[in-house]
Amino acid sequence: MSNAWQDSSKLARELSHYRGSDTARSIFEIVLTLSVFVALWGAMWLGLSYGFWPVLLLAVPAAGFLVRLFMIQHDCGHGALFRRKRTNDWTGRFLGVLTLTPYDYWKRSHATHHATSGNLDRRGIGDITTLTVEEFRSQSASRRLGYRLYRNPFIMFGLGPSYLFLLQHRLPLGKFRDPAAWVSTMANNGAIAFAIAGMVWLVGLQDFLIIHIPIVLLAASIGVWLFYVQHQFDNTHWARNEAWHVHDYALHGSSHYQLPPILHWLTANIGLHHIHHLCAKIPFYQLPQVLRDRPELNEVGKLTIRDSLRCVSLALWDEANQQLISFAEFENETV
Repeated sequence: MSNAWQDSSKLARELSHYRGSDTARSIFEIVLTLSVFVALWGAMWLGLSYGFWPVLLLAVPAAGFLVRLFMIQHDCGHGALFRRKRTNDWTGRFLGVLTLTPYDYWKRSHATHHATSGNLDRRGIGDITTLTVEEFRSQSASRRLGYRLYRNPFIMFGLGPSYLFLLQHRLPLGKFRDPAAWVSTMANNGAIAFAIAGMVWLVGLQDFLIIHIPIVLLAASIGVWLFYVQHQFDNTHWARNEAWHVHDYALHGSSHYQLPPILHWLTANIGLHHIHHLCAKIPFYQLPQVLRDRPELNEVGKLTIRDSLRCVSLALWDEANQQLISFAEFENETV
C-alpha cells in the first residue's frame, strides 16, 4: 500500500468519530426544510391569482428546498441521520415520495457508486457515464454522436435530469430479475400517485401542474449539476482496478465545491464531497465541523463556482495524462 493510501485510510479512521447523529438535530432539519418547502408551495398557489410570474420567482427557492430534502434523504441512505436503520429507511422512503426517487433502489445504486468511485474498471452504476479517450476513439460514428449528445450541456443538465426523475425512476429497466428493485419502484410510484391525487383534489390539476412541474424540473437540474461537479472536475482522480484504492480515490476523486454559505446550507453541505466520500456516515450538519478541525482539507479538490463552469466541457478521461479533457482537446490531439 502506498503512503497516499495509508494516509487516506488513516484519515478515514480519524474522521469516524464525527459519525454520531444527533436525533433532535436531525428531526429539526427535516421539519424546518419540509415546513419551508410547504410554505413556499402554498405561497405559489396563492400567487397564481396575481399571474404566472410570482410562481416562477418562488419556484427557485422552492426548488432549493426540494434539493435539500433530497440531500437529507441521501443521508438517510447512508444511515447517517438516525441511529436506527429502520428510522433512516422510513424517513428516506417518505422523502422519496417528494423527490420522486425510489429510495431503496436508489440507496443500493448509490452505495455501489461510493464503493467504486474513481475506478475505471467498475463504472456504470450510480454515476455519470464517462468514456476514456481510447474507448471513444474505438467507437463507431453513431456511438460517438450518441455520447456527444449525452454530454451536451442542454441534455446533461436540461432534458437529462427531467428524464431521470420523471421517467427513469418510474421503471427499473434492465433490472427485470431484481424483485427488490421493482418493489421499491412500484411502491414509490404508488405513494407518489396517492400524493398527487390528494394535491389535485385540494388545488386542482391545472394549478398543481403549474406550480409543481417548474419546481421539480429546476430541482432535478440542480441536483444533476451538483452530482456532476462532485466528480467531473479538472483535478479529479481515476485509475484502473490494480492502482485504485477506495479511500484515496474517495478523497481525491471528489471535489470540495466552495459555495456561498446560503448555498451550502440549501444543499446540506454536499459540496464538502471529499469529506463525505471519505466517511459517508457523517451527518451533513457535522461536515463543516470536520473542515474547521482539519483545515488542511480546505485545499483538497478545491472547486470554485467559476471553476465549475469550466468543467461543463470535460467529457473524456485521458489515461495517458491522467486528466479529463474536452472533445475539442481530443480533436486537437487526433489531428
